[in-house]
Formats: sequence, C-alpha cells, structure tokens
Amino acid sequence: MPINAAYRGPADLPEVIPVFPLAGALLLPRGQMPLNIFEPRYMAMVDDSLRDGHRLIGMIQPDATHSANDETPALFQVGCVGRITQLAESGDGRYILELTGVSRFKVTEELAVKTPYRQCRVDYFPFVDDFTARKGEDEVDRDTLLSVLTDFLKANNLKVDWGGVESAPNEALVNALAMMSPYGAPEKQAMLEAPDLKTRAEILIAVTEMDLAKKRTSGDPPLQ
Repeated sequence: MPINAAYRGPADLPEVIPVFPLAGALLLPRGQMPLNIFEPRYMAMVDDSLRDGHRLIGMIQPDATHSANDETPALFQVGCVGRITQLAESGDGRYILELTGVSRFKVTEELAVKTPYRQCRVDYFPFVDDFTARKGEDEVDRDTLLSVLTDFLKANNLKVDWGGVESAPNEALVNALAMMSPYGAPEKQAMLEAPDLKTRAEILIAVTEMDLAKKRTSGDPPLQ
C-alpha cells in the first residue's frame, strides 16, 4: 500500500516510538498488518500517535523465555515500525486499523514513561537496507519457495489465489508469506531478524519443510 510519508532513511524516523508487544505478530517493511485495538492503553497509543502526527507504532514480540512479569514482559531486541495507513472506528469502542511496515529497528533503551503504553528508544541504522524497496529480491529462490508453498497448501487442504501469487514481486511474496505463516514466536523472530530477503526466504522454506516432515512422521491432521 502506498503511504503519503516518504522515509528515505533512519534520520526520517523518530528515535523514540511507542511499542505494541504482540506475540506471534510479524510486521515487515512494506507489509500490511491489520490490528483490532480495544485495550484502553493501546487506544491511547493510537490517539497519541495521530495527535503527534507521526502515525508510527513499533510492533515487537514479547520474549516469554526471559519474562518474569506477564503484565510487562521482556521484549525481543528487534521489531518493526509501521505507519497507520487505515483507521476505522467500530462503533463499540474499538479501532480497526492497518499498519504498513517502514523499517525494522533495534531497541537501545526502554524508557520510564507516564503513558499507559510502553515506549522505546530505537536504532534503525542496522537495517538501513529496509528503506530500499525490493532490495535483493533477485537473489530469492522463487521456484523453491513456490514448490514448498504448494506442498504446504496440499498438506493443509488450503487454497490460494495463484494469480496473485504468480504476479507478486519477490519482496512482497516473501514478506507476505512470512507474515501469514502459522509458526511460533522464535521462527517469526528469526524471519524478522534475517539480514536480507534471500535469508528470510530460506528460513521460511526451512521451517515449512521441517513442519511438513513432522506432520508426515506424526500423522498430525491438517491445519484448520
């Protein structure tokens, strides 16, 4: 989805951003993530993001393996900031919004704040390539990716719009499949932190092949 703001590099983004910890959520640059916001603290986060004008929210996964507090869990060190590109009010006190990914970030410090939501100081420079659309997509093994996708769909009795898949550029295809994948926090974090698109596709292929092999061995039923 095109966005009105032009982000040419890390200097175009704020160093301090609100963060939304959400397990299993994977946002990637130029990917779209729908969100159903209903908790008061995150309603306030959206309101403040719009009021401040930057319309940015950092998506990040809680790190359950290092969390002693369920209310304020530890965070993984890498997330992705997204811009609110669609917003609707539900009429029953919720926001229905869509984030479009801009760039990954590394958390350098979580701030002590008075807001009900968490805020972090972040560094985008380790992911400067995120600001260049479709960078490295020629290195993706598209044939293997599509072959594994075909096997996954058959194993789980799923269908897909193959016309849309075949017309999608490699970056959009890899990132969309990674974001929609049914895997857990560690796998999604590995795809998020992949140094380039080629590596992200390779991780997605490897994880899917392992999942398929496990299902064949155990006789697990297809995903519902």
